[in-house]
Amino acid sequence: MSTARTTRVRGFAAWQPHAKSRTLLDAVNAILAEYATYLPLTNRQLFYRLVGAHGYEKSERAYKRLCELLNRARRGGMVDFAAIRDDGITRRAPHCWDDPSELIATFISEAEGFRLDRQFGQPCRLMFAIEATGMVPLVEGIAGAYGITVLSCGGFDSTTAKHDLAQILARLPAAEVLHIGDHDPSGVHVFSSISSIAEDVVAFTGRLGANAAPVFTRLAVTPEQIATLGLPTAPPKESDRRAFEGETTQVEAIPPDALVEIITDAITDRIDQAAYDAVLAEENSAKAQFRRSLIPALRRIRGAP
Repeated sequence: MSTARTTRVRGFAAWQPHAKSRTLLDAVNAILAEYATYLPLTNRQLFYRLVGAHGYEKSERAYKRLCELLNRARRGGMVDFAAIRDDGITRRAPHCWDDPSELIATFISEAEGFRLDRQFGQPCRLMFAIEATGMVPLVEGIAGAYGITVLSCGGFDSTTAKHDLAQILARLPAAEVLHIGDHDPSGVHVFSSISSIAEDVVAFTGRLGANAAPVFTRLAVTPEQIATLGLPTAPPKESDRRAFEGETTQVEAIPPDALVEIITDAITDRIDQAAYDAVLAEENSAKAQFRRSLIPALRRIRGAP
């Protein structure tokens, strides 16, 4: 039997960080407290807030050092696991019920949270396309209230993905895709005329019978935002030969509250507020009716008071 032992910690493990790590950990917890409204954050978001607000070194070595610190701090109970988001794993579990009563409780919950299509009546359907999968939950938290779909578009440079998006857009009278991605050769080119993606999607929609070609708008990161927000930058990778001018900036470098403001302003500037309010009023009317009749009936079936 092998007697080899691993030096990496497993499970929960007590940790006594040295002074330098303690200082970094204090800065991390300060950021988590400052942006408590926007939790969970990704490691990259924490990294860029440390760089921008705490003078932390901007290098891959420093980023890896932060990731290791967060690993130990969470295992040691010094950072809440729920405060950090890791989007590297996709989980698909078969759905099941504990008992019939749980199914009825779900019906009640669905009735209480009833929602209509909140983009109904809008002159143009909005959709967000996010380059970094890790940013999708933050954008969804804002866009969801307006019934706006959020897509992770990191893998959109494939024929299947572009055709699938075109099929969605072709069914809409008018559509605008708001793109959020890094300011680097990859992010800038995703929906630019230099890239084939926007042109390919538009070409597909035309053949699929779309009434109007969808509009693709670059929402972030822009050179203006880099200057206005004082975002940290870095030279483009030497291996990337695509046309690009200036320094690069990742979308995670935008402070969460500033990104929320950018997204919210983009939505409110584009929607018909009267149409949106009409949908909300119809929703509330339906929920009031459910509370008077449907929900009490379901509770009686379930045997709840």
